[in-house]
Amino acid sequence: MSICHRRSWLLPVVAFLALDTLAVGMGMGVPIFPILLGFPVGWLLPRFLPGSTRTWPQALRRLLLLSGLTASYTFLLMLLLWGPTVRLLFDPTADLANFGIPMILYQPRASFIGWLVLMILISPSLQLLTTLFGAHLAMLAPRSRGLALDRLFAPSAGMGAERDEKDATPPSESPGAPITGHR
Repeated sequence: MSICHRRSWLLPVVAFLALDTLAVGMGMGVPIFPILLGFPVGWLLPRFLPGSTRTWPQALRRLLLLSGLTASYTFLLMLLLWGPTVRLLFDPTADLANFGIPMILYQPRASFIGWLVLMILISPSLQLLTTLFGAHLAMLAPRSRGLALDRLFAPSAGMGAERDEKDATPPSESPGAPITGHR
């Protein structure tokens, strides 16, 4: 890996880390903004796929990996923010009713446990899903949007790139072809 290639990844990674940290801070520890940040991050992720990605399954695996990395950073932030409060569950003198969280389960201890699970586990999972959703939308967007994904998924030998001249049926009308809705 060349130094130039490493530097091309450095700016987007640092920008994401700063934006995600800022988004967590703007939500005062409640990660609604990092979840929403998943959409634009996912939209931009296909642009950073390496040139060695040639097929849809490879691209989807890489997008899953990159989306998982973004969610794992938010998980780490949530663990740093909310992890120390787990010890309050084992403190019999802790006043969980006045901790400042909503009493969503009507009992202070149950609500506190539900809140911690929501903040530490479920919120990064939602960010993963929003990032994947944005990435899939970006990959399905028309090429006029500026995403040069045709270089990634150009048909290659062995994947139906060459067709016989005698086969006059277009691929969209052949019996086993998926229905795309386009003609």
